[in-house]
Amino acid sequence: MKNADEREGRMKDVKGRVKEAAGIITGNERLEDEGAGDRQAGRTEEALGRARRKLGEAVEDLGDKFKR
Repeated sequence: MKNADEREGRMKDVKGRVKEAAGIITGNERLEDEGAGDRQAGRTEEALGRARRKLGEAVEDLGDKFKR
């Protein structure tokens, strides 16, 4: 299950894609650049959230092995 960082990052990525597309369609370079920045920030946040989740799962698995 995705954590909050992964979900928020994905939403930023989608929002950035929409902004970027709107910038391309309207010829607004500032909006296009802002959208690209939002996409990159979203991807980074999503990747960090995924890494944090995977690390947490690994720690839980390790804890389960010690309980046995």
